[in-house]
Order: sequence, then C-alpha cells, then structure tokens
Amino acid sequence: MTRPGFDAVRCIVVKVGSSLLQSGPSVIDAIADDIASLAGQKKRVVLVSSGAVALGRPRLGLGGGSLTLEQKQAAAAAGQPVLIGEWERAFARHGRATAQALLTLDVTESRRHWLNARATLHTLLDLGAIPVVNENDTVATDEIRYGDNDRLAARVAQLVGADLLVLLSDIEGLFDHDPRTHPEAALVGEVERIDASIHAMAGDANALTGVGTGGMRSKILAAEIATASGCATAIGPGAAIRPILRLQQADCGSWFHPTGSAVSARAAWIAGAHSPNGEIRIDAGAASALQAGKSLLPVGAVTIEGQFERGDAVRIIGPDGAAIARGVSGYDASDARRICGCRTGDIEALLGYRRAAALVHADDIVLSSPVVTGRSHV
Repeated sequence: MTRPGFDAVRCIVVKVGSSLLQSGPSVIDAIADDIASLAGQKKRVVLVSSGAVALGRPRLGLGGGSLTLEQKQAAAAAGQPVLIGEWERAFARHGRATAQALLTLDVTESRRHWLNARATLHTLLDLGAIPVVNENDTVATDEIRYGDNDRLAARVAQLVGADLLVLLSDIEGLFDHDPRTHPEAALVGEVERIDASIHAMAGDANALTGVGTGGMRSKILAAEIATASGCATAIGPGAAIRPILRLQQADCGSWFHPTGSAVSARAAWIAGAHSPNGEIRIDAGAASALQAGKSLLPVGAVTIEGQFERGDAVRIIGPDGAAIARGVSGYDASDARRICGCRTGDIEALLGYRRAAALVHADDIVLSSPVVTGRSHV
C-alpha cells in the first residue's frame, strides 16, 4: 500500500511531545512553519501540544525525577502560559492567531461536552485560527496524564473528524527493534494494520529522559484509536527539517493506514450506543431532505416528544409515523419545542442566543428505513 500525500487531506491534528519543546525556538518555529503552510492550503489544522509540566518545572524550582500529583499540577499551571506564549510567538510570524483549548477526560467521554468542544474547535478553524490543545493538567484528579497526550491527540482527531494524525517526537518512527539496544533495527515505513506484532515492536514507554510521559507504545495505542476511525496516522521526528511535510515521503517516519471508516464508526455509535430519549416528528419535506443527506432544520419539525438534553440520541419519526432515523440532537427538548416549525432566521429571536441552524446535523443522522415522502412543506 503506497503512502498518500496531503492533497486529499482536509483536516490534520498535529501532536508535539514535551521533549521537542525542550529543543528550543527553532524546532517550534519549524513546526509552526509547516502548519502555517498547510493552513495556507486551506487545510484545517489543530495542534495538540505537550510541555506545560516540563516548562513549569524550572519556573518553580522543581528539578529532575518524579513529581507528586500536586507538584505536577502546580508545574502545569506555571508552564501553560509559557507554552501558549511560545506557540503564539511562532504563529504570529505568519499572521496566524492561536487559541488555547484545555480539555479534560470528561470532555471527550461525555457526549454533551464532546459536542460543545467540537463546535468550539470548528468555529476556531472556520475563523482561520490554530487551536492549541492540551490536557487541563491543573485540574486532572485521577491521573495527571490523559493516559498521555498521544491518546488525547487521537481523541481530538476523532472530535474534529480529522483525516490525518501526525505524532511528532524525538524519535524517527516505529522500528522493528529498539534502536537504543539494537543498532541493526530497521524503520517500519508502512503499517496496514496494527496487530500483536506491531504492539511487540513498540516496547515500553520511554522513561529515560524524564521529560515526557509517552513513548512508542502510547503512540501505537493512539494510532490504533485514530486508524479505527478512518484517520491515517504518521509518526516522525519533530526536530527534522520540514517535520510535517516531509512525512509525505516514503522513507520518512512511519505511516499507519486507516482500517475503519469515520462514517461507519460514527453511524454505529449513533445507531447502537444510545437509547433514544425523545422523538422529533417531521413533515414530508424534511423527510426528503434527510434522504438526500441533508440536516434536519427546525422548519421541518412538526412535534417534539420526550425529555432530552443537547447531545442525546433521538428518534426521528416520518410523516407516516414510522421511525426513519436516529440522530444526535443539537438542542435540548425545551428549546427544540420553542423553535419547532420555525425558520432558521428566527432561532435567535425565539431563544435569545444563536447556535447551529440544524436541530440535528447531517453528520449526526443515521437513516434506519426507507423514507416515505409526500407533499413538501415548502
């Protein structure tokens, strides 16, 4: 299987490890140069950056070695302003605004929080900004790590619907043996499927430097999450010249091909992972729109039944009374009732705030049966 270029890629998540942040401004600038180049090609790029704890340690006089949870949280609080400042400086050279987004585990595991975070990140991307994501280590309680930011990056890739996840670190890629102890180790350039043999190559997390929390094992686990959702993953050295763009070359880094489909994974989640908490009954025109792959707009809704929150699964009932789809509601039941049947331009006046135009976005709809249509409401 040949390695694709970036031409067909629409959205990229780039993760930068802590060790790279310790390498100085030139490495940060080179990464920012590549991201700015991709953004200039109308690619949507989200940056996931580790380094807050590592940058905060010297500011608080915390030397090498292990830290308590409280010390890690304090170091993260001291280091996060430095971290975002470095990226702000690097992207300002290209006239690109950055925006800090600190996430916690519940954001990607709770559907309501997931929708809120996704909306914010997509809005930032629509406005041309570069979101800089990190875990909010200062308030993390179970562990300071997400697992680690490799896993966080994979979840962010799912969150924004990325086509490509790039994991940059101080390592060249996946080797068939540990290159620190096996000089003959060979770089694995292409991985079609992550199996037991690939996991065996990854070995243990690299704890030699005391800087980062991840290693090749965490990167393989992140690649497994991403590729199963239809997102290719590339692992390569962040200190190289053109560290991101060079990964298009067959002899650079390791490339993991997708094994699943983002659409099929999402459809399975919507269709089977939730018990719908309510129903939206729609007219024939809206039913036709859904069949054509369109979003469900308030004007096509006839009645709202049940109690549900924004982000809950709902049944969508056609004009003949049959369930024709499931979807994830963009509004809670109370607000959905207030805008039921109204036109998009009236939403803000009715609710007092402006949100998405759709009751249920097309990306959040899974059709369950042929749609019975009649005369349109239009």
